[in-house]
Amino acid sequence: MFSPKLVMLTNTEMKILNSPAISSFGGLNFVIKEAINLKINNLLNSSLPALPTQSRFNWFDIIMSYWSVFFCGGDCAEDLSINLRNGFRNSSDIKIPSPDRVLNRIKSLSNPAQFFNTERGYKAHHFSIASRLNRLSIKMLSLLPGFNKKNVVLDYDNTIIFTEKADAQRTYKKENGYYPGVGMIGKYIVYLENRNGSSNAHILQHDTIERMCSLLHEAGITVDVIRADSASYTYEIVKAMERNANRIFIKARMSHALERAIASIKEWKEIKIDNDVVLRGSATFTPFIRYARGNTEKTDSLKEYRIVVTKQARKDGQINMFTGEAYNYSPILTNDFEMTDDEVVLFYNARGAQEREFDELKNDFGWNNMPFSKLEQNTAFLLIMAMCKNLYVHIITKFSALVKFLAPNFRIKKFIFRFICIPAKWVWNGRERKLRIYGQVAFKT
Repeated sequence: MFSPKLVMLTNTEMKILNSPAISSFGGLNFVIKEAINLKINNLLNSSLPALPTQSRFNWFDIIMSYWSVFFCGGDCAEDLSINLRNGFRNSSDIKIPSPDRVLNRIKSLSNPAQFFNTERGYKAHHFSIASRLNRLSIKMLSLLPGFNKKNVVLDYDNTIIFTEKADAQRTYKKENGYYPGVGMIGKYIVYLENRNGSSNAHILQHDTIERMCSLLHEAGITVDVIRADSASYTYEIVKAMERNANRIFIKARMSHALERAIASIKEWKEIKIDNDVVLRGSATFTPFIRYARGNTEKTDSLKEYRIVVTKQARKDGQINMFTGEAYNYSPILTNDFEMTDDEVVLFYNARGAQEREFDELKNDFGWNNMPFSKLEQNTAFLLIMAMCKNLYVHIITKFSALVKFLAPNFRIKKFIFRFICIPAKWVWNGRERKLRIYGQVAFKT
């Protein structure tokens, strides 16, 4: 039953005055201004294909407008006309195009997809290699003050994006999707190469590694370490990583040869992790001997690596035939012989932060909601949004140092509530166009 006060309020008319010139997302102006201060506008306009002379919008207008949708909590290009266009009509920094214009321009940046065959397979693998956009992304990273180019740690991983697009193929998860390979340096996305869902991560990954590192070296980025999961544990991929980095750290896959190497470890160190006790040890190990024997020209390139193994007792007590123990094993292959066993494990486990970055890309920057129907067109979209994510890393790092109600670890949703959602409008004052903020925000560009 309603209280008398509540009934009175619901029967009271609310007087409304419309003010269409005011934007609900006034904080976005500071993001746009920061992108201009970084000269991202010049980079986009000079690096992307020339637009028709009669075009009202340049590349910065097109791409920054699309980024702005996600900086304001939207998830599709239609939000431009619904939520952004009117509020930024008088902006001196950007012109907002229509959603169709934005999507058509981004679609035009795609390159035709390619089909590759493996040496022994019969299936054609559907890849999308966007070298131009990857090169642009790396150039943009070079404009960000927090991005380090020297002796970097490069993480590589593949992630499944489930989708029912017309050309999406069935993944090993039994659902349709794409399976892009992504290179990261810290929180920054430095490379992306898309593949269809039926092409597993290890398929032709050595070529992907070579293409990625070639672009990084071209941009003056020196790679000290490459880290990857067990999908990279093949002869060709390990050799490709060694050619492009000083050190490698890869999760090894169990095999009979590796199990025999584990059985040879005599000294095990007891480690307590939470409430569990595990054992850790290391040994030298020469992998891929059987593969090399089948490819006689490659036997001379075999070498010893270090294998660092963490083992934990099996709950079912089942004994491994080769080791004679009832343990589960977690081996890491590396060519670093200087770090301690614990340092190797801790350093490798740090790559687990990649899962958080994938979560942000999929849920905060639109990767789960691709706008196009073809693999190559969606690759262009994924790369454009990876650049948006890289810009956000810079924005939240810099802005959190200037205002106390932000923190560098904020997801974009909290940044939107705390900073972007500030009413504002552009006005003429003292013969200058200025931004009037309706709120107490002590912030300057």
